[in-house]
Amino acid sequence: MHYFKFIDNYLYCEEVKVEDICNNNIETPFFLYSKRTIEDHFTKLDQAFSDIAHIICYSVKSNSNLSILKILKNLGSGADIVSGGELFRALKAGIEPQKIVYSGVGKTDEEIKEAINANILMFNVESEEEIDVLDEIAGKLGKKVGVALRVNPDVDPKTHEKITTGKEKNKFGISLQDTETIYSKIKKKKNLRILGIACHIGSQILTPEPYINTIKIIRKIIFSLAKEGITLKYLNIGGGFGIVYNNENPSTAEEFRIAIDHLISDLNLTLIMEPGRFIVGNAGILVTKVLFTKKTGKKRFVIVDAGMNDLIRPTLYDAFHAIHPVSPTNPTKTKVDVVGPICESGDYFAKDRMLPEVKRGDFLAIMSAGAYGFSMSSNYNSRRRATEVLVDNEKFRIIRERETYNDLIKLEL
Repeated sequence: MHYFKFIDNYLYCEEVKVEDICNNNIETPFFLYSKRTIEDHFTKLDQAFSDIAHIICYSVKSNSNLSILKILKNLGSGADIVSGGELFRALKAGIEPQKIVYSGVGKTDEEIKEAINANILMFNVESEEEIDVLDEIAGKLGKKVGVALRVNPDVDPKTHEKITTGKEKNKFGISLQDTETIYSKIKKKKNLRILGIACHIGSQILTPEPYINTIKIIRKIIFSLAKEGITLKYLNIGGGFGIVYNNENPSTAEEFRIAIDHLISDLNLTLIMEPGRFIVGNAGILVTKVLFTKKTGKKRFVIVDAGMNDLIRPTLYDAFHAIHPVSPTNPTKTKVDVVGPICESGDYFAKDRMLPEVKRGDFLAIMSAGAYGFSMSSNYNSRRRATEVLVDNEKFRIIRERETYNDLIKLEL
């Protein structure tokens, strides 16, 4: 459920008419987020697992705005991070270090030092060489560091190939055949402490089946390790829970819990989940203004002021995002391409889409843009990154100012 709705053909975010924000001297394009939606999605997942020990470590990469991180921190969320910058943001937002897990295949020495000094819960280690480096750095710092081995279970999550992370051909994790040997190696490291086992099989996964197949594999490893005297405290099943972009029918949090309950309830481990898109994906939209409309041959184009630098998902992942006028327009629908101003043929938000007729100056909402929208945006074509706005019931406020031209060059010499 999300709190974007139409009333008399006007789009509202919670109790605020989106058109009113557009007419409030907030320059388009801008990202608009619903606080109530963020809270609702987090709470549903949290409550679905309320009867077992668990930590929800929000995937910071999906949307790293400090205001959003603070909303989640206030709900008790931890953080799944993949860089020093994300660690900095999570700590700045007040997230408890002992609720932070550090993933990623390429952690630098400096990033490792920062995380160790911050006293995070654990590192999800992804290579044998990383284990050696972690142990060496921890020793120099006089610290004992918690680790979990990220296992690559070679499970097909049935999602887009560019967001599949648990197949053997992917760069992530340790192969199954090496897992127990590497755990034995970690056990001998005096500066490392084995805390758990981790996996992450992909993103936008719509059914529990890939998780069921993965957890079955992980269970065998857990029981085998126990026979070798290696006991774990945490089971990290990753994130990747799917949302509705178009006509998808993803599992609810409660349905997911029921589906995997028989595989986790007897383990006596603290469950870690790393949702991102599930929490913020449908909590945000990208609002853009129509600059021009034109017809060339058999094609009609709606040219807007947002570009692929603002939302790259359609061209990068062939992703579908619903698009709606934010206020009443001519209801007659025509087939159009919705495109941006970037000098790339890949700069589009929709192709051959049936949309109500719009004209110059109309505002459009590109839906389901709360995850991997702003966080993947860039300054390509020397474009300024967009404003971010948060709605809280009947009020709204800017949570990130639009960049200025001076911002584009302030670090250049």
